[in-house]
Amino acid sequence: MDLINLFGEYVPWSWIVGGLILLAIELIAPGGVFVWLGGAAIVTGLFTLTTPFGLPVQFALFGVLSILGVAGWIAVRRRAPPETDAPFLNKRIERFVGKEGFLSEAIRGEKGRMEIGESVWRVTGPELPTGHRVRIVGHKGTLLVVESGEEERRATV
Repeated sequence: MDLINLFGEYVPWSWIVGGLILLAIELIAPGGVFVWLGGAAIVTGLFTLTTPFGLPVQFALFGVLSILGVAGWIAVRRRAPPETDAPFLNKRIERFVGKEGFLSEAIRGEKGRMEIGESVWRVTGPELPTGHRVRIVGHKGTLLVVESGEEERRATV
């Protein structure tokens, strides 16, 4: 009971201390949410220090500020491009777009094969003979879309 009386006596400071505790939780479990909850609690405490509000108004102010802070944070994070040093990680096929190589199997009926590194990939494009130079221009699932290059590979004996 003494804790509730203490909270009732020092309401503005309770909001500020609660906000600092929420900010400390953000240091332990980062994610961006507790920063906005802690900030909302601190701002609520500062408003309550300057102008005495009833407890329902304080909780409403805290709720509105929390929702605005978290919603704003989510909106900003969705617009920001992902920061990565490996943009093609888990996008293996997208790494090949723009590369050139030679057909290991002729394209007949819009299907053929091409070696890239140590793997063989299915390709689609115009009908071209084995050994023809092609450039990868896109993909449809795991099927590479190719277009004709300028020269054919010469067979050496």
